[in-house]
Amino acid sequence: MSDLGDLYQELILEHNKAPRNYRRLATANRQAEGNNPLCGDHFTIYLDVEDDSIRDIGFQGSGCAISKASASMMTQMLKGRSRADAEKLFDRFHRLVTGQPPPNGNHDDLGKLTVFSGVSQFPVRVKCATLAWHTLLAALKNAKEPVSTE
Repeated sequence: MSDLGDLYQELILEHNKAPRNYRRLATANRQAEGNNPLCGDHFTIYLDVEDDSIRDIGFQGSGCAISKASASMMTQMLKGRSRADAEKLFDRFHRLVTGQPPPNGNHDDLGKLTVFSGVSQFPVRVKCATLAWHTLLAALKNAKEPVSTE
């Protein structure tokens, strides 16, 4: 594997082992559950939203390394951002993991999330990488039904 590939794999494994913002959020005023039945991933996303801004974000649950790392890195990227920013970031991330070209020609604006670019080569893993993101959108909409990748 290339040095860059090794670095990407290391970052995903590190976020899986020590996920950031892995906690139930006491101040949450929105939350949603998401399931990936094929892989067994299950997460709850907690949001503290005020004036259309994500003041704080957390998650709990279990899943494979890709899904947990994706949720962890997502929470880091979205804390303090607006709902519109979160929706745009979702779209850019989804394009990355599904192998679609980004609207601006590159994925540089995704920062460390680019570690998931290789997921597009494994279609079954796309659901793992995007579960937390779909659950985030449901939480932003205050949806009551759990999100499922099936």
